[in-house]
Amino acid sequence: LRQLRERQAGAEAEAETSRSDEGVRSLVGHSGPVYAASFSRCGRFLLSASQDGTARLWSAGEGSRLHSECLVCYRGHAFPVWDVAFSPLGYHFATGGHDSTARLWATDRLTPLRLFVGHLADVHCVGFHPNCNYVLSGSADCSLRMWDVSTGMCVRLLCGHSASVTSLAVSADGRYCASGSADRTVRVWDLGSGRELSCLNGHEGCVWSVAFSHDSPGVLASGGADCAVRIWDVSMNSGGTGAHASTGAGDGARKGARGTGRTEPAAGCTLYTKETPVIRTHFTRRNLLLAAGAYAGR
Repeated sequence: LRQLRERQAGAEAEAETSRSDEGVRSLVGHSGPVYAASFSRCGRFLLSASQDGTARLWSAGEGSRLHSECLVCYRGHAFPVWDVAFSPLGYHFATGGHDSTARLWATDRLTPLRLFVGHLADVHCVGFHPNCNYVLSGSADCSLRMWDVSTGMCVRLLCGHSASVTSLAVSADGRYCASGSADRTVRVWDLGSGRELSCLNGHEGCVWSVAFSHDSPGVLASGGADCAVRIWDVSMNSGGTGAHASTGAGDGARKGARGTGRTEPAAGCTLYTKETPVIRTHFTRRNLLLAAGAYAGR
């Protein structure tokens, strides 16, 4: 009787495990840690970037098997690939790596279409302008660059951070770029002029992620190593010369920066995660904010 009970308990445990794993797929193929992933706009494909120096394309459709096989392996970077980003149109994608370059690819070609050279250190993050004509990259050389995809030339050089640029995001209207850095600041840039509009202070650790809402530009969220998500009101004033703080919670109201022509926003809201550094923030199409990280508690 005891053996029957043990077998029944084991069968129930296996059934529960299979139910909990339902809809979960394993993508196996990289030979090193995976540092970044990006879904296509249609949701049918997924790109991944790895320490093994490759980017891989996977099928993410509903009819895919439990263990999906790699569709395409893109080789070009000689060292780890830190970031990958699909174009808003889905056909092209960009990568950035330890070899100090960013690259533009097409999903149906094994070699890069463009090689963006100019950074002096690792390219930690990449992203597309909403019009798909430009790629932005952030580097350990403390700068951001905007590249013309048709010529491969750098058309904007954004300098201001005092440490590695670890994340970037472009507003929905394409006018502004936000960047997070290991210097614990978030900076907002005017892509038309290349000017720095705001320097947002508040994080007590490296800023791993920034994300604009879909309110053009409306709200900016940032997450960092201090286990906090901070939400900023970066609505531009009528003159287009700066951002302002939310009038809700925060460290204070607007504060002018001497001689810079910009205002210094305070965090409109700060959300703490106890012991989870925030590695990724993302706004859904309905402007719901998602935050993800690795639990660091004991």
